[in-house]
Amino acid sequence: MSIEVEDTDGRGATLAVTPGPAEGPVRVAILIEGPTVSGSWSSSPAAARELAAALLRAAEEAENARSGDPVTVKARELLRGDVRDGDRLMTVEAVRPDGADVQVTWTSGGGRSWSQVYAAETDIRLRRRRRPGR
Repeated sequence: MSIEVEDTDGRGATLAVTPGPAEGPVRVAILIEGPTVSGSWSSSPAAARELAAALLRAAEEAENARSGDPVTVKARELLRGDVRDGDRLMTVEAVRPDGADVQVTWTSGGGRSWSQVYAAETDIRLRRRRRPGR
C-alpha cells in the first residue's frame, strides 16, 4: 500500500507499507521515498496496529477540531460515518430502517461494535456529520 504524504514544507513523498520478508521474525516494513527524504523502518505487527490506531485517533481529532458546532438529526437521517457527540467516540457503521424504528450499528474508537434501536424520530446529536463524497 502506498500513501502520498507531505513534509512540513509541503514537499511530497511516498510512504509504502508492506509485510516484511517471509524469512526471520514477523515484521511490517515501512519505506518512505521522496526528493528530500528516504528511509526504511520495520516493526512488529502489534506496533504497526498501535501506529494505525494512533493515526486514526489523530485524524479523528484533526477532523473534530474543524467540524464546527454539533448538529442534531433524526435517527432515520443518520449516515454511515456520522460521529455521535459525547464523551466517547462513536461512529455510525450502518443504519437499517425497521418500521417506525431504526437499528443503528455503532463502532467505538477502539474498534468495538454494537447495535441500538431508536424510534425513527429520535433526535441524535452529532459531533461531526459525514461529508458528501466520503
